[in-house]
Amino acid sequence: MYRQSQEIEKRLSYLVELIRTGKYCTPALAAELGISPPTVSRCLSALRQRGYVIRAVREDEGWAYEITREPRSRASGAGARTT
Repeated sequence: MYRQSQEIEKRLSYLVELIRTGKYCTPALAAELGISPPTVSRCLSALRQRGYVIRAVREDEGWAYEITREPRSRASGAGARTT
């Protein structure tokens, strides 16, 4: 169970890094992460529950996700950041 939790946390962290580039749609994220599109959707839901504001935006090449606000940092107590 612990190993599975670690893998999920790594996946969520990598997903955040990919979304920060602003160039990934659901199928591309699934391919990059080696997971199914429905799993990407569940991961996005998990990140939203943690306080990330993630939206899909239309770009020239199609749709991509972007993070418009990140959760409050527990370590520093700082307010939400915008990107």
